[in-house]
Amino acid sequence: MTNDFPQVLTIAGTDSGGGAGISADFKTMQMRHVFATMVVVAVTAQNTLDVQDALPMPPKLIDEQFASLAADFKIRACKTGMLADVPRVKAVVRNLEKYNFGPLTVDPVMIAKGGAQLLSDDAITVVRDQLLPLADLVTPNLPEAEKLTGMTITTEDEMVMAGKKLQSLGAKNVLVKGGHFHNVNAANDFVLLANGKSFWMTSPRIATHNTHGTGDTISACITAELAKGHTMEEALHIGKDYVEATIRDGINVGHGHGPLNHWAPIKED
Repeated sequence: MTNDFPQVLTIAGTDSGGGAGISADFKTMQMRHVFATMVVVAVTAQNTLDVQDALPMPPKLIDEQFASLAADFKIRACKTGMLADVPRVKAVVRNLEKYNFGPLTVDPVMIAKGGAQLLSDDAITVVRDQLLPLADLVTPNLPEAEKLTGMTITTEDEMVMAGKKLQSLGAKNVLVKGGHFHNVNAANDFVLLANGKSFWMTSPRIATHNTHGTGDTISACITAELAKGHTMEEALHIGKDYVEATIRDGINVGHGHGPLNHWAPIKED
């Protein structure tokens, strides 16, 4: 059959340092045996230390990238990452409403590991009000969940409350990542599914600074697994296992928050 291999799309910014953004997405998707395509929303000058500069793409070019992909590829699942600002978010929303690229995972990227802001404050409102209602899954870390919900999240009970609020904002399924709780021995993530089922995913906390691109990686892995036909629950567990392996079997690159080891193996069922 023609065009039948699982194909996925990442809609995000580049990372010249190779550890996050579209670079992390492509490495992950390749490792999960799907064919990756991209819509570049912004280009960054970036390394493991910080983001030095960024250039958003013209909305017309974003539109043209979407149209090019829709004309040729059979995309089964897609994800968003860094979306930069209001015009870029609106362009992405407009195209996701126009084209059916399968289940959408929204990774609401806001702050880089080095502290640089990757989403303008006014764009957060557009993500919340226009992008989240399109999402089959939203995957915020704790600071991102706080921005989207207006809550302060300091306990696991508050993570549960945030998950319910995010679902009320329109996202069908929610993954609230608890990795920013530094006073615990495990990384506990809360999941709330569209059918009302909820559960926790837990992995040991690993003492390392090499965690650049973790959010991109787990969302890209989930996107790949959805494209291959896994259920949302199955894809979430695979994503959690994969990102744990990329941190556990780490590599030392750069002088700041180093990248993950994207070719780390995980146990397959």
